[in-house]
Amino acid sequence: MNRIQTWSVEDLSSDVKSSVDQSVSQSSSRRGLHYSVFSPVHYEQNYAYPLIVWLHGTGDDENQLARVMPLISMRNYVAIAPRGISDAAGNGCSWPDSDYALGQAQQRVFDCIDEATIRFHVAPKRIFLAGLQCGGSMAFRVAMSAPHRFGGVLSLAGGFPQENAPLSRINELRDLPLFIAHGRESTYYPVDQACHDLRLFHVAGMCVTLRQYPCGDEVHVQMLSDMDKWMMEQVTGCDLTKPRQSFPLRPGESN
Repeated sequence: MNRIQTWSVEDLSSDVKSSVDQSVSQSSSRRGLHYSVFSPVHYEQNYAYPLIVWLHGTGDDENQLARVMPLISMRNYVAIAPRGISDAAGNGCSWPDSDYALGQAQQRVFDCIDEATIRFHVAPKRIFLAGLQCGGSMAFRVAMSAPHRFGGVLSLAGGFPQENAPLSRINELRDLPLFIAHGRESTYYPVDQACHDLRLFHVAGMCVTLRQYPCGDEVHVQMLSDMDKWMMEQVTGCDLTKPRQSFPLRPGESN
């Protein structure tokens, strides 16, 4: 079960809920882009904010942003989330692993960046693409195709894509920081796949932070807190986290 998908804004204190209600709005552009946008509390026009583009998980939609941002930060970022591809069975939206879905995701992500930069003062070199499960895997795919557009990529419980040569622009990708959050007991993104991805990144000479959490396929709230710290490290150049348990190269083996 996904704690983010089942968690409700109603669970917040009245003060925080009021801030979320004021910060999150839903809209549609003239191009038919469905998205949710988050304005940081006490927004300052003269400050260039980092931007988070959030790709939701399977069976959800752009409204997941309202449940994610209070657990990341209410002040540090502008954020925007496009709607994924609708499920024909009416079970919400997702980001399938197909060329069509990649094309749609690229268009929606870059349209959302345009929308956010029109509405807010966004730092163009501090745009982070992040996602949950299938949204995390799609975040990798989109960023691998245009690494110069992003200041970092974050995937929560979503594996690195294996098809269509995602590392074809390897010289550019080495400058793109990656953050992966992995549940130790996950079946959606099992430990063997996480180990494989980690070895691939190391061989490719990429900059990756992979953290493991005591959970399965649900999203541990510490993942979102660590996302905030990691992104602010990229923004400020300062290490804001304490040393954490290293990730084993094989199940049961320590570094």
